[in-house]
Amino acid sequence: MEHHPAYVWLAGAANAAEGQGPGMLRIVLIVMILGCALTAWFLLRGYRRKDD
Repeated sequence: MEHHPAYVWLAGAANAAEGQGPGMLRIVLIVMILGCALTAWFLLRGYRRKDD
């Protein structure tokens, strides 16, 4: 297996990202925000006090 320096990998990733357009970044950001909100809701609902 051939070793590639990090800058070669980053350059390849940057070239691949240029072909995706701005829509891909928007989708990734929306999914990240929704995932954070869902995780926060799931974790915080366990701290709800039941005063029955």
